[in-house]
Amino acid sequence: MFFMFKRFLLSIKLALHNLNANKGRTVLTLVGIVVGITSVIVVSSSGQGLKNYILGQFDSYGTNLIQIEPKVPSTGKTSSANATGQAQGIQITTLKISDAEALKKLPNVEEYVAGTIGQEIFSRGSNNKRVMIYAVGANWPSVDTATKVQQGSFYSEAEDRSLAQVVVIGVDLKDALFGNEDAIGKSVKIKGADYKVVGVLEKRGTVTFINYDDLAYIPVQTMQKKILGVDYLKFISLLVKDSNQIDVTVADVSDTLKRLHKTHKADQEDYAVSTMQEAQKMISDVFGTINILLLALTSISLIVGGVGIMNVMYVAVVERTFEIGLRKAVGATSVDIRNQFLLEAVIITLIGGFVGIVLGFLMAFLFSYILSLLGFTLQFSVTFNSIALATGFSAVTGIIFGYYPAYKASKLSPMEALRKE
Repeated sequence: MFFMFKRFLLSIKLALHNLNANKGRTVLTLVGIVVGITSVIVVSSSGQGLKNYILGQFDSYGTNLIQIEPKVPSTGKTSSANATGQAQGIQITTLKISDAEALKKLPNVEEYVAGTIGQEIFSRGSNNKRVMIYAVGANWPSVDTATKVQQGSFYSEAEDRSLAQVVVIGVDLKDALFGNEDAIGKSVKIKGADYKVVGVLEKRGTVTFINYDDLAYIPVQTMQKKILGVDYLKFISLLVKDSNQIDVTVADVSDTLKRLHKTHKADQEDYAVSTMQEAQKMISDVFGTINILLLALTSISLIVGGVGIMNVMYVAVVERTFEIGLRKAVGATSVDIRNQFLLEAVIITLIGGFVGIVLGFLMAFLFSYILSLLGFTLQFSVTFNSIALATGFSAVTGIIFGYYPAYKASKLSPMEALRKE
């Protein structure tokens, strides 16, 4: 056993000596591996960072929410058919405020908010801006607890019922329309009508790629009747009392809507009931698939690097034919020769893997820093799994692409090798 270990150490020593004797060739061979490993680290860390960022944004809504949205009948709630149908203009007009009021009576429902979404031009003097409007009930801050008023107040239930022309705006929208002026009590024009600003929200930033500081909130019934001219909703959000009973509550919600909408068969359902946990799981699954596809694409660069290693090792075998014959003549076995050349390939890829991991760390840090300057809190997290994956990739690449040249070297006849010299 000790003798075998000693021979193995000799193979490592010879491999290192030969790599050091051909520094230029070794460095050029490393480049392909370094690029491939760096790509694996950056892609893996960026995918994980983006996934953590989006899941963190969902956490800001809380895990005790149930969301009801319109759905095209005979389609799945997360299906492309449903998304495509609504994008192409299929309007589902059956979700009403009366549905939300009925769902509020369920035992585990603490609060609800009914809402719709739209876009309109806001005008203030010479300032005009197209604004996304969240038209929601007055109890929105109770459901979305991240909505906090900085100045003034959120509109009231009475203002919602009376179709009051009031608006609450984000801080960026306030700056765009009013500049340094105090906006409370002043008006903006929406579709030619004056809407009084009753509140300005605290800065919140971007959540799930929506800049909440650039939004406006209008009473949902005002939006329905005075701006859109409709009586249906885009969503209902339910805040549950006990999140441990959320599955039971989802079943109660589905049963209630089935009764109200008279959808006794699954293919008749024109609504979709979802939880935050379902949304988070879907995001995790989607990003898992995307990461696998991206890693498969970046592995192409490792294959290119592996082919480069194979070519270099073939050249090395030809150049060192006499050395191989001499070593065999003085007692080296075919296994010794194979191990020496195989170790050279593996050492090259492991060095390339180490350099690639370091560069991957630095690039992930750089990207995170640039994104922080742009106002995003996205962190490119380099995980142990990504390092293990990169190390495994590099070792496997060395073994796979270095084995055949090493095998060919080990099969050379000592007499033929010495005669060629």
